[in-house]
Amino acid sequence: MKKQGYAESTIVATGKRLRNLSRHCDLTSPESVRAFIADKQCSNGFKESLVEAYDVWCRFQGVQWSKPFYDRYDKLPKIPTEERINILISNASRRMALILSMMRDLGTRPIELTWLKLRDIDLENGIVNVTSAKHCVGRALKLRAATLDMLKQYVIRKRLGLNNRLFPVKSASVSEAYRKLRNRLAEKLQDPTFKTIRLYDFRHFYATMTYHKTKDLLFVKAQLGHSDLRTTLRYTQLVNLGNEDYVCKAAKNVSEATQLIEQGFEFVCEVENAKLFRKRK
Repeated sequence: MKKQGYAESTIVATGKRLRNLSRHCDLTSPESVRAFIADKQCSNGFKESLVEAYDVWCRFQGVQWSKPFYDRYDKLPKIPTEERINILISNASRRMALILSMMRDLGTRPIELTWLKLRDIDLENGIVNVTSAKHCVGRALKLRAATLDMLKQYVIRKRLGLNNRLFPVKSASVSEAYRKLRNRLAEKLQDPTFKTIRLYDFRHFYATMTYHKTKDLLFVKAQLGHSDLRTTLRYTQLVNLGNEDYVCKAAKNVSEATQLIEQGFEFVCEVENAKLFRKRK
């Protein structure tokens, strides 16, 4: 798979699924594998991933088999509120808090963060040049002021050079650390719904909020790095989040207004010489 150009994460996932199959059936018997997958109590999406993993093994071994077809049922992701995302960030370690803050601000995939080098970031203006995964388009995105401050402190603390990766770990390690954080927080707060917030939901949150603010599908497509507009169209279905609760703040001068905008607040109106802003909870 590596010689054929597969991504490392795909190779690791394929190996994991093949080991799962080998524990329950004979890989040299396609009918045994077909029967196991058919009877397995799981989603059609996971069955499809098992089929694809076994198909790789069959091609390598020269085994002929008839691939079964499982139709995935499309399910829209549930978008967490910014309030809950910020609770996760505030309970994370310093490095994980930075990773989550950057995902919230930039809408990156976890693996894209692990590819970032210091030279990819303009520390003065907070512009991040992201190399996109999954054959998507590279893009330049902007960090919030608070996240940029966290990043500057991290760079100093780690003594990073321009060619150093910000987070020299595998994306799977980031995902595993996040799951432990999420589950620990769910137990601490006695709120099991935190366990339903996936790391990838930070990207979904960014996409949905960007469309909510701009109503510009092409802009959202560019911000996410999608090469196909049909992928971006999913986020138009998520804008009505069913939560119309807002945090409201007032700004009396340009400096206060600038800070609120950098924090994601949107201008509503002006009352008694004060500009009112709001942000969805």
